[in-house]
Amino acid sequence: MPRKATPRRGFGSGYDQEHGEDGAERRGFDGERGRYGRGLGAGLATAVVLAVSVGCTVQPLPAGSGADDKGGGSSLRITPATESARPVLPKPRTEQPARPATDRDRTTVPAAVPTPAWTPRPRPSAPKPATLMASGSESGQVRELQARLRQIGYFNRNPTGYYGSVTATAVSSFQGKRGLPRTGATDTVTWVRLLSMTTKPTPGQLRPPTAEPVAKPDPRCLKGRVMCISKNSRTLSWMIDGKVKSSMDVRFGSQYTPTREGTFKVGWKSRHHVSTLYDSPMPYAMFFSGGQAVHYSSDFAARGYSGASHGCVNVRDEKKIAALFSEVRTGDKVVIYW
Repeated sequence: MPRKATPRRGFGSGYDQEHGEDGAERRGFDGERGRYGRGLGAGLATAVVLAVSVGCTVQPLPAGSGADDKGGGSSLRITPATESARPVLPKPRTEQPARPATDRDRTTVPAAVPTPAWTPRPRPSAPKPATLMASGSESGQVRELQARLRQIGYFNRNPTGYYGSVTATAVSSFQGKRGLPRTGATDTVTWVRLLSMTTKPTPGQLRPPTAEPVAKPDPRCLKGRVMCISKNSRTLSWMIDGKVKSSMDVRFGSQYTPTREGTFKVGWKSRHHVSTLYDSPMPYAMFFSGGQAVHYSSDFAARGYSGASHGCVNVRDEKKIAALFSEVRTGDKVVIYW
């Protein structure tokens, strides 16, 4: 027959009176057991955390399992985790040896198709200007060209009307200074530019008597009909009784073939003469000393004083020498001096 539960008396003065010192000792034990219970609870909580962290399982105990229910006994059971319940840690990664790349691993990039570059359509070039005068030309326009070039300092001699190397060099220098192609030939662009910078030449500019001032006549030239020729001023003056009728530029032979000096007479004349010694033309020739003569020279007209004769007296103005040839007679005096 079950024992009848006896209600526990509270701890107080009556309990102490009944039990005396045993009551006081009992109260002390209960206090110690409370403190022990609280400490054990904290310890169990810590143990549970550690158990879970290492993979153990915590289970509540069933009632009547023999645990101390009195005074705060633990109702939890900590069981080591089985192999399957333990957390799976990642296995350390081992390096696999690299295998050589194959064609299958390589990505084939299609070749880029080049884009054709845009090429601008060339513009039609401007037509070349027409050539008006060039080397070998001989005309009144060439004389005007030379006179205009002389006005601005590109031609340092009298106009002759013949387009030679001296004229071509002067034109080329003018073209280069004005930013034009240096061809040496006078085209329409060069001619228009020259016209804008110069004035119309006067008759004296087109046909000056000489390039250099005429020298004072030698006393031997003051009487009769005389071709008075000065090597100093490089001029020839046709004089009748001390009066100058016309003057023209002349050049002489080199130091190897010098022109003779002195007083001579015209021995004979030849309008279309050709030298038998040098096989060169000598138009309007008037011989005064052996093979030496006064005559027109196309080389003198073209190259100026950069050349020399073989001893003759060269004249570069063809019109002037033609007029002189028609006036001079055989026997007229020729005076050559310094």
